Amino acid sequence: MQITAVPLAFPADCNVVVGQSHFIKTVEDVAEIVLTTVPSAKFGLAFCEASGPCLVRTEGNEPELMEVATQQAQAVAAGHVFFLVLRGAYPINVLPAIKQCQEVCHVFCATANPLQVLVAETDQGRGVVGVVDGEPPRGVEGPAEREARRELLRRIGYKR
Repeated sequence: MQITAVPLAFPADCNVVVGQSHFIKTVEDVAEIVLTTVPSAKFGLAFCEASGPCLVRTEGNEPELMEVATQQAQAVAAGHVFFLVLRGAYPINVLPAIKQCQEVCHVFCATANPLQVLVAETDQGRGVVGVVDGEPPRGVEGPAEREARRELLRRIGYKR
């Protein structure tokens, strides 16, 4: 078995959700979740089918983001893994519904940070074993950083 870190690339104004599901139906279900949760969001979704024709299945309402999601799916090339690229919405808006989706087994990450997907390869194929999301800590927040964090959450509307 070999483990490889596959870097993902997506536009700076986007977030990505990487997860694993068990069924081709996931493609339409996750697309419906985005459309009904944040109707103004732009998105692209790609899903790696793991049996039958083994195609990368796609949905979305923004061709550029559908292409970005497809490129990530092809780079990782692991069965039943999906890549949702969002613009105009935060993952926090869609994650609860995605996690409740019957087909979704696991969400590896939801981020706008630099991202690497850790892929294990065997003679059967490839699987995601985890992710490297962002950078390591550089220290511990002090009072000024704590206040800045709290102000940010209120400014963007997630706390009152």
